[in-house]
Amino acid sequence: MASSSTLSRRSLLKVGGGLGLLAAASQITPAWATGKGTKVSVNSPEQLLSLSAVDLSQAIRGGSVSCSEVMTAYLDQIETYNPTYNAIVSLRDREQLMDEASRADTELQRGQYRGWMHGFPHAVKDLAATKGLKTSLGSPILKDWVPGHDAIFVERLREAGAIIIGKTNTPEFGLGSQTYNSVFGVTRNAYNPDLCAGGSSGGAAVAIATGMVPVADGSDMMGSLRNPAAYNNIIGFRPSQGLVPFGPTKEVFYQQLGYEGPMGRTVQDTAMLLSTMAGYDSRVPLSQKSNPTSFAGNLDTNTQGLKVAWLGDFNGYLATEPGVLDVCEQALKHFNTIGGTVEAVDMKYPMEEVWQTWLTLRHFLIAGIASGLYSKESNRALMKPEAIWEIEGGLELSAMDVYKASKARTSWYHALDKLFDTYDVVALPSAQLFPFSADTHWPKEINGRTMDTYHRWMEVVTPGTLSGCPVANVPAGFDSQGRPMGIQLIGRNKEDLKVLKIAHAYEQAAKLTQTNPTLVKS
Repeated sequence: MASSSTLSRRSLLKVGGGLGLLAAASQITPAWATGKGTKVSVNSPEQLLSLSAVDLSQAIRGGSVSCSEVMTAYLDQIETYNPTYNAIVSLRDREQLMDEASRADTELQRGQYRGWMHGFPHAVKDLAATKGLKTSLGSPILKDWVPGHDAIFVERLREAGAIIIGKTNTPEFGLGSQTYNSVFGVTRNAYNPDLCAGGSSGGAAVAIATGMVPVADGSDMMGSLRNPAAYNNIIGFRPSQGLVPFGPTKEVFYQQLGYEGPMGRTVQDTAMLLSTMAGYDSRVPLSQKSNPTSFAGNLDTNTQGLKVAWLGDFNGYLATEPGVLDVCEQALKHFNTIGGTVEAVDMKYPMEEVWQTWLTLRHFLIAGIASGLYSKESNRALMKPEAIWEIEGGLELSAMDVYKASKARTSWYHALDKLFDTYDVVALPSAQLFPFSADTHWPKEINGRTMDTYHRWMEVVTPGTLSGCPVANVPAGFDSQGRPMGIQLIGRNKEDLKVLKIAHAYEQAAKLTQTNPTLVKS
């Protein structure tokens, strides 16, 4: 049974009272979601790039700026800063992109409006298939692969009007929370290019934070929408299992740990992108029959009486760099401002069992997905050691090993779900250490404790993944060295909109997304 208490080591959290910051949510779709609001003033490329994605959409629809002007501004930003940060890869020819932007302008002139992303430059994470555009998965084995189809969510982005300009960088096969590979190199942190970007959606997070794209898609098996968002002071959202259909793929029943989701500079931008990515697809039978338009509505909510469970480092179980908990707990005070209460909770759960469950299921899935490539000796010579370790670990598993791990996953889910009878969201740090050197593949120790695998330093994200519940990363602030950190907000399964509304209320109080990086040219 979980027990709760106020934090004795840090006098900050259990504070009642305060006024709710935001009014109850309106059920009316706001003007910015329909594109029929007032015009947004845009007087310079700099001002254009500073617009939220929602405001940019309204500016395009309202005629304040043309799709061609938008494309020019973003391509110029990429040309100026991508050599430093290496977020965008496989960038398409500028002339072709300008032609597509011009066609988008012509469509608007004719009264043809595709959707809220009409004319948006968008770069797809390099794990997702893009028809006619190289999709390497960060692997030298696949560096020349050009799919003949789009991933399901990419189909939806195109239908909503997005112009695919290229891809965002990712580690090889998306393995690891540090974005580097032998095909495109290292992606660097938006707030300090000497530091890593996180991963595996590191390119996506940095592209948003540096103003190279309005919003970005990512994917998340082991924190890949959360860790890079935390490291770059933006929003990342891992949806409930099945909300965003993962495919097309050859296996549609067992692959339930990793799937796609949205990232943005603000929660509102992130929710709008989710409204495009989410929704049932018959090709993915476990996808949810949801109402994606609900994410395009008003995110204001009544936060009076909100209750947050803070799990911290699981009573010292997790190795954590000094300062991480302090930054997060300072940030949690913002819930007090909006009328909430934060309580430290000891779940009294065997977390090592959760980790072993994770190792088994991850081995199982990665081996299933990549064993075909691994079977060729020439391919194995090109794979990074971490990929080989995952696949070989999976090949050694028995069916009973996997079944037992699934039972253990179920046990963890039930333990976490019970917390939601008392709390609205459960909070954890989004990483166990601050961004580290971009030249380090993965940290070998944290605070004197050895990391026994290449991903043990990201163990803090596995409870959220194994639950299948919605998880938002919200910025927590910066340490004394200016290194960003984030907080995971986990909600009850299928309560994605509630989590986004709480994240939005926190964002409005904390105002941390307003702290932009000082960009560096090569």
